[in-house]
Formats: sequence, structure tokens, C-alpha cells
Amino acid sequence: MARIGSLPAGGSIAATRQTSTRAVGRRGGWTLRGLVLLFLVLMLVYFVIPLFWLVVSATKTNDELFSTFGLWFAPDFHLLENLHDVFTYDDGIFVTWLTNSAYYAVVSALGASLIATLAGYTFAKLSFPGRELVFAIILGSIMVPNTALAIPTYLVLSKVGLVNTPLAIILPSLVTPFGVYLMRVYAEQALPDDLLDAARVDGASEWRIFWSIALRLLAPGFVTVLLLTFVGTWNNFFLPLVVTNNPAYYPLTVGLANWNQLSQAFSGSRILYTLVITGSLISVIPLMIGFLFLQRYWQGGLTFGSLRS
Repeated sequence: MARIGSLPAGGSIAATRQTSTRAVGRRGGWTLRGLVLLFLVLMLVYFVIPLFWLVVSATKTNDELFSTFGLWFAPDFHLLENLHDVFTYDDGIFVTWLTNSAYYAVVSALGASLIATLAGYTFAKLSFPGRELVFAIILGSIMVPNTALAIPTYLVLSKVGLVNTPLAIILPSLVTPFGVYLMRVYAEQALPDDLLDAARVDGASEWRIFWSIALRLLAPGFVTVLLLTFVGTWNNFFLPLVVTNNPAYYPLTVGLANWNQLSQAFSGSRILYTLVITGSLISVIPLMIGFLFLQRYWQGGLTFGSLRS
């Protein structure tokens, strides 16, 4: 009788079962969270290992590259010697390539961002005949790979005499269909129509509205396109390879590939392996610095639509 009297009531049994179910669900949730965390850690390792290998290899001599473990440092540290060799080899041609890459990337990024912002603002806030048709054509051009356009671009540039000039690399980089699409979506959400109408009522021209109002509000999207274009131009290889054959106009990508070919073609040039690796390490530093200093802008530009109700 005592046992029967000590049994919990029906409500208590239900509460006990509910608590047990929550505990099981919590354990299942922690298991899922642990799997997600493990996956993220594996992805982090996957992306960091090549960069770590690059840093480690840049501290080794040519012989140590082939005789020591690739993912750890050699007993001797030769980074400073390798940097000296990179910047002094062949009369400092690496400095020319580095300057060329910076010039191409900066000019292309600024120009492409401005054009994309103007186009995106026009498609989003202005009405004109054939607007949707033109925008559909721009969207369709996103599907065309850049490598497929390299040879036609070369033929066009050769007809106007721009081959082996900086404009041969800069002009094609000014066209960013994805940047236009991104800026149109961003302008539709970031620019209230009432604000633009108020400026028009006050007598402001469309150019004045764009430069004084729209461009400031579109700054996060502008920086996003700028970073994407900067990275794309900095890492561009095939187009500069096609439109330039003078080492004085090579960017880093083509110059380092040329060194790599030399190191593989002649046994006496194997010392160039250290130059290629150290030069590759130098080439990624500007990209890392740019993303670190501008990340708050481009993150806001990419996530603006998801945060707006």
C-alpha cells in the first residue's frame, strides 16, 4: 500500500516524461552542434594548411624544400635571404610585377565599382525603355566564363593597338556583370524612394542626387564590389598571359608562372623554386590586409538584404 501511495500522479508522470524528452533532445542538439563544429574545424584546417605550408616553405633554402618535412620549419631560418633574392633577382623585376599588379587591381577595382554602382542605381531607381531587357542581358553574361572571352578580347584589343599596354588588362576588368546585379539589389533596399523624391522636389538633378545622397548610402555595396574586383584582377592570370608578352607589363601571376616554368625547364635554375614560393607569399599579403581593414564594409554589403525586414 505504501508503494501504491508513493506513485507519482498522472501529471507528474507526464512532467517526468517531458523532462526526459527534453534531456534527450538536448543531448541530440549538442551532438549536432558538435558535428557542425567538427566540420567547421576541418574546413578551417583545409583552408589554412596551404597558407601555413607557404609560410613554412618561404623560410627554407632550395635544398631544404626537398629534404625536410613540408609542414614544419627547417633548423635554419632563411626568410630574409629569400626576400632579398626575390627583390633583387633579374634587376628587381619582381618589384615591377608587384607594382603592375597593384596598379591594375586598384584602377580596375575603383573603375569597376563606380560603373557597377552607377548601373545598379540606374536599374534600381530610374525608369527607361528596355530596362529589364538590358538587365536580363547583363545577367546572362554572368554565365559566360572569362576564359571564353579572352581570345575575342585579344582580337579586339589588337585591332585598336592596345596589346602590351596596361589598358589591355584594365579595360576588360572594368566590366563586372555580377557587380551590377549586386548593386541593383543593394540599391533597391538601401535607397528609400521617398528620400530620392524629396531631393527631386528640392530641385536636385539626378547627378547631384547620385553623388551627394545615393553614393554615400551605397558605400558598403561599393566596397563589396571593389574588393571582389580587386581580388579578381589581382589573381587574374589568363587574360594578362594572352594580352601581354613583355615582362615589363607582367602582373605577379604571370611573372611567378614564368619563374616556375624556368625552374622546371633547366636544372641550373632550380633555385627559382624558393623565389616562386616566397613571391607567392608576398602576393597574398595585400589581399589579406585589404580584407582585414575593409571587412566590416563588405560584410554589411553582402548581408544587408537579410537584415532588412
